Amino acid sequence: MRIRLTVGEQEAIATLEDNPVARDLVSMLPVTVPMGDLFGREKPGPLPRSLTGEAEPVFTYQVGQIAYWSPNHDIAIFYADDGARIPSPGLIPLGTVDHGLHVIAGAGDDFRMTITALN
Repeated sequence: MRIRLTVGEQEAIATLEDNPVARDLVSMLPVTVPMGDLFGREKPGPLPRSLTGEAEPVFTYQVGQIAYWSPNHDIAIFYADDGARIPSPGLIPLGTVDHGLHVIAGAGDDFRMTITALN
């Protein structure tokens, strides 16, 4: 499934993973999330509710990755790599930004992002 990430008048396009947690994210679309900046590498924001489903956590990330951080029910988009490992319980991979990562990276420290399904 492909999704649109809209910030103001700009957008990014992403492809979701085929896992139960990503499918649960799709069930709440469209959704608008208040986003911030963390460590100069990621843009996290709290989803309206926790995501459910089983998926293997990861403890590293890739630039462009969309992931779920379960302790705060945050969605996070990684725009830079500082080489740090992710602490336990790790991240659940949700997808990858295919186009427009610069829109997310340049959005500042306090913005709203709307996620909608494309197909």
